[in-house]
Amino acid sequence: MAQQLGLVVHPTRSLDTVLESTAAWAHAHGANVGQVRIPGLTRQVADPVDPADCEILLSLGGDGTALHALRAGAPAKRPVLGIACGSVGVLTSVTGDHVAWALDQFAEGRWRARAVPGLAIASSDGPVEVVINDMTLIRDGPGQVVIAITVDDVLYVRVAGDGVVVATALGSSAYSMAAGGPILAPGVEGMVVTPLAPHGGSAPPLVTGRSSTLRLEVEKTYSRVRYDVDGRSMPRPGDVLTLHYEPEYAVLVELSDQDSRLAGLRQRGLVRDGPRVLVRDRRVE
Repeated sequence: MAQQLGLVVHPTRSLDTVLESTAAWAHAHGANVGQVRIPGLTRQVADPVDPADCEILLSLGGDGTALHALRAGAPAKRPVLGIACGSVGVLTSVTGDHVAWALDQFAEGRWRARAVPGLAIASSDGPVEVVINDMTLIRDGPGQVVIAITVDDVLYVRVAGDGVVVATALGSSAYSMAAGGPILAPGVEGMVVTPLAPHGGSAPPLVTGRSSTLRLEVEKTYSRVRYDVDGRSMPRPGDVLTLHYEPEYAVLVELSDQDSRLAGLRQRGLVRDGPRVLVRDRRVE
């Protein structure tokens, strides 16, 4: 049974009901509730607690909140249970009105630890960060950016356009998919590299192996480049970056009867059947 719960909360969404349900469950099971503080987020709902002292971290929000929780829990390999509060994402297991049920499932061992990979980013000065969804190099102003993409010391292509997205399998259904990149199914390990609006040439999205080294070199042009990681901007780390795949960076709670990630994409409407199929189904009905 969990003795210490660590909350990671969305900065603005209404959480009163789910916080009350969590507190009631903790009181009934003799557990303590604390809050894991995230740099830059000032909302306070409970006393501070170190992620390493928690049996489980509860992410109360959407996918962005779950990413914060996963990063916070990664050093101590603490599992994260995603609770959807106002939106349903691929990293959340249940909605807020089922938080007590989800905690029962965890306490009874009716869950499994799902390894969440990361992308370790380094510059010439050393390690920069590990991201869970994706890293984006994108132009920040007029003019195109030029980026050379190299895999295992072999030049793949140099693209001139809006930039490039590098994603994990988990992140492949986010910005990368929106830009026309492939979705990597569960079980596929590696990185997907998706150029953004390349101007001319031929630069199809590329999927690398789990042991590959990806190198991105930004050529000096008149256009500025913004570096975004997991949906937030970071200071410019340099014009040459290398990325490696980390297979077990963080841990996500997957409940015993939880739908698969592909099924979740259908439920959210991100993947839909073709109009011809839907019209045929309506005729049959």
